[in-house]
Amino acid sequence: MSTSPTAEISVYGAGSWGTALAIQLARCGHRVSLWGRETDQLEAMARERVNRFYLPDAPFPDALIVQPSLEQAVASSSHHLIVIPTAGVRGFLKTLQPMLDRDAGVIWASKGIEMGTGKLLHEVVTDVLGNQARYAVVSGPTFAREVAAGLPTAMTLAASEPAFAEALIPVFHGGNMRVYRSDDVIGVELGGAVKNVLAIAAGISDGLGFGANARAALITRGLAEIIRLGEKMGAQRETLMGLAGLGDLVLTCTDNQSRNRRYGLALGQGKTSEQALDEIKQVVEGYKTAGVVIQLAKQQDIEMPICQEVYRVLYEGLPPKQAVSDLLSRSIKAEF
Repeated sequence: MSTSPTAEISVYGAGSWGTALAIQLARCGHRVSLWGRETDQLEAMARERVNRFYLPDAPFPDALIVQPSLEQAVASSSHHLIVIPTAGVRGFLKTLQPMLDRDAGVIWASKGIEMGTGKLLHEVVTDVLGNQARYAVVSGPTFAREVAAGLPTAMTLAASEPAFAEALIPVFHGGNMRVYRSDDVIGVELGGAVKNVLAIAAGISDGLGFGANARAALITRGLAEIIRLGEKMGAQRETLMGLAGLGDLVLTCTDNQSRNRRYGLALGQGKTSEQALDEIKQVVEGYKTAGVVIQLAKQQDIEMPICQEVYRVLYEGLPPKQAVSDLLSRSIKAEF
């Protein structure tokens, strides 16, 4: 159980990750409202007390309420946790903004970078809610099914101000969930976003049958790309070497619970992007993030060759095997 006083939290997004976090928070003794866009799905979840589509083996704790009314979800809580695809965050915040109390805290567990603007989500939050908004991001090596099952998990929380982070850590920390505090919002966001692109690369390599050596090399050199971009954008190297960077990267590159990895596997096995996305039936954040990462790399004047090859496979029709060949044929250089 959590050692913090009981909190009132609304979770927006009833997919696998939103549902898992709602279960974790309710299991820690907090009063949790779970809202989603699909009314039929919410009705089934309220009736059956389980998200049968995404997490059929994770029954809801009594403290978790399925709330079909967005207005009531907002009114009932002081903390607001957004767990929807990155592409929808700005629009959702605009809907949320008139309903929020002045001192409400906004948290997100979405992992990505806004397409078109290239903005990180804390920048999107301040665009919509203003510079005085209190916000936080949670990220790290976390699969929804394992969090929902109560298996041991660790993640990082970074906030706009130390007092808000101190207030939130004990809310999320409890049971088998260990939460570490960070003051590096940029690093936590970038680690969670770029690793999805690299997980596609690892999946492609494994789908082509290139083995464990190639996968380890992709992970290691992929981490170098995350650090290169992160340091240029103001992130701390320690963050990118921690749970929200290296930890999340290893997880998503090596386990088939990762939808980004499964998407890459399908591409490596010869399936089209459309076929792979249709099989997964969930948002593959790395697909959209690839283009934005390349945009940021150009703006920062840095090389991100693995991410570049993933982009070429996804958007320029480059055969996956040719992408790997291109990486191997790059000019010889020092590792550091």
